[in-house]
Amino acid sequence: MKDLSLNLLDIAENSVKAEATLTQLLLTQEGDILTFQVVDDGRGMTEEVLKGVVDPFYTTRTTRKVGLGLPLLRMAAEQTGGRMEVESRHRDAHPDNHGTVVTAVFHTDHIDCPPVGDLVATVTTLIQGHPDTDFYFRHTTDTVQVELDTRQLREILGEVSLAEFEVLQWISGYLTDQYNGQ
Repeated sequence: MKDLSLNLLDIAENSVKAEATLTQLLLTQEGDILTFQVVDDGRGMTEEVLKGVVDPFYTTRTTRKVGLGLPLLRMAAEQTGGRMEVESRHRDAHPDNHGTVVTAVFHTDHIDCPPVGDLVATVTTLIQGHPDTDFYFRHTTDTVQVELDTRQLREILGEVSLAEFEVLQWISGYLTDQYNGQ
């Protein structure tokens, strides 16, 4: 994938498919280390699925025979001298504490580090496509912290859908303003 925001979108889409009610999208940049994490409360993965999840020739999808999302993210992280880890607890084995955590660490000073990409568009697209799912987004750098929690928006908006055009415009502007320090 060309940039990390597309990886973020892909993994978050998998969280939604895994019936997550809350997906956290967390990026933390400290110096030249970028930690990218997606945490969900979805159904999780069995040990068998977890073992194969980084194999590009393994997928649980029925529409194609390969799954490239996590293998490409792992390769991108490792090319920078970083790493990727996937932890998961399946709902059957852990009914009260299940879900998946994908963590990738990138060395941003490495020539092969992909750009972060358009995080505002990624978050807005996720909310538009899944207005009934909650997302918590936080991007922290040495100079800025950008944050959005759809649970707070729901409290304020009541019955108004997060997929409404005006709401999505506001979300996009709100995130952009935070990135611009306003």
